[in-house]
Amino acid sequence: MIRLGPAAGYPFDGPRLLGGWTPPPVAAVYAVLYKPDPDTRPERYAVIYVGQGEDLSREHFPFRHPRAACWVARAGSRWKVHICTYEVPGGLPAHREQIVRELTAVYHPRCNAPTRRPVPGS
Repeated sequence: MIRLGPAAGYPFDGPRLLGGWTPPPVAAVYAVLYKPDPDTRPERYAVIYVGQGEDLSREHFPFRHPRAACWVARAGSRWKVHICTYEVPGGLPAHREQIVRELTAVYHPRCNAPTRRPVPGS
């Protein structure tokens, strides 16, 4: 279990290695993490993406998710990407989206940033 978010935070299950993980068919908020200093601080994780889904088994995990390339680039290898999940009590989409906004405001995960597209003529 890992706590993420403001104050006491939300109790997320995990983290676990994303590669080889089978996502359950549940509604949840998820955070993608990596270890920025695995040799000196192996217990420390950095949040690189936060999302939510009505059914995690349909989110294209582990590596077909639209932002997966960013996760792998940030972590350095697909075998260094971790995930944790939080099944929100009551679990309405609006509540999950609010938690995603809170976590994004706290951690500023780089892989949540919009993908830049080239501007024609530039």
